[in-house]
Amino acid sequence: MARAFAKISFTPDVQAVQTEMGSRTAYRAAELGETEEALLGDAEQTFIAERDSFYQATVSQTGWPYVQHRGGPVGFLKVLDEHTIGYADFSGNRQYISVGNLRGDDRVSLLLMDYPRRRRLKIWGRARAVDERGEPELLAKLELPDFRAPVERGIVIRVEAFEWNCPKYITPRYSQREVEALLEQARRQPSAVENPTPRTVGTGALPLTISGIRQLTPRIRAYELRHAEGEPLPAYRAGAHLRVPIELPGGSVTSRAYSLTDAPDDGECYRIAVLRLDDGEGGSSALHAGWRLGTRLNVDAPDNYFPLHDDDRPALLIAGGIGITPLKAMAEALAARGADFQLHYTGRAPQEMAFVKELQRRFADRCRFYFSQVQSPTRLDVSALLASVSADAVIYVCGPTRLIDAVRQTAHRLGIADERVQFESFI
Repeated sequence: MARAFAKISFTPDVQAVQTEMGSRTAYRAAELGETEEALLGDAEQTFIAERDSFYQATVSQTGWPYVQHRGGPVGFLKVLDEHTIGYADFSGNRQYISVGNLRGDDRVSLLLMDYPRRRRLKIWGRARAVDERGEPELLAKLELPDFRAPVERGIVIRVEAFEWNCPKYITPRYSQREVEALLEQARRQPSAVENPTPRTVGTGALPLTISGIRQLTPRIRAYELRHAEGEPLPAYRAGAHLRVPIELPGGSVTSRAYSLTDAPDDGECYRIAVLRLDDGEGGSSALHAGWRLGTRLNVDAPDNYFPLHDDDRPALLIAGGIGITPLKAMAEALAARGADFQLHYTGRAPQEMAFVKELQRRFADRCRFYFSQVQSPTRLDVSALLASVSADAVIYVCGPTRLIDAVRQTAHRLGIADERVQFESFI
């Protein structure tokens, strides 16, 4: 949860209700520290670009909120840069309530919905109107050449905060375009109509459905998994993994364990990230090839052999390659409770490493990155890093065996107790 969102939303009245309802302690950590700059990452920019409508709230001179629906072709809400979004304001019923409200109070709040995938993004910002006379070049960036509705003005919004909202109680709904796409897919695959129940892989007691897929790097995909029946998911602690079944090309089923990449939330979703190994045993390649939106899996509840400590000691997180997955969840959990930590993440190049931009945006003052195969390589100096760590810090390392061995051997040489060094091996 971003501090910018918390500091805008958690007013004294809201805090009082949180205290009454018992949730104040959990949310208070989100307000600690300086407010970060709200930068739209790849996930937010992609989500915004895929929308064909959103809801916008403005504030009137009398203090009443005014909520209005805005719609257009897919992509009419445009990302101008990491800080700014905007849209062409088409001619409507000529009441001009939203535009009038903005003259007195430039604050807006947007709610962007993805009903089929049960996702929503909330955005807070400050808006202004632009027109042909004052800023023709900026207005041109917002116009849609192939859309014939008359444009009266543009609305440009400087983003001050955003927050992904939980999917609970979002009823899936489909646009005409989405229904037509599903029908076309069914026509091309008659068997899907004859047998509408998808094949389920695995024998565990927990039924999951793949509800989201995102390409993080050329070889790494993030997968979002939700309960197949919409029920809450079993809780877990940062560092936990999920063992999932994978159907191989010959029809046999194997399994692989993948770390949960996000700090524990309200039990609505699990997220994992999978590196495709073209020279491996075939499990990751089969997963990339076979997992689709709607794929059903039966798994066991998450397990954890790499748990994050729950006291106030600081943490040193050291990640190599895909080993970032459990350490990202740990960083988020530590930040949420206001704990001190540092994250050092090493890999070949930024474009091959998952979550680099997100981590830079969220934890810029706590992260350092090392790239071994770029024009000016930077390398992690394990000896110098461990020599400077505080005497009570817990050290977590996840990644290739050579990185883990280097950390453990260096820690032993420096007299750091074995119980302070926790590790998990990734290829």
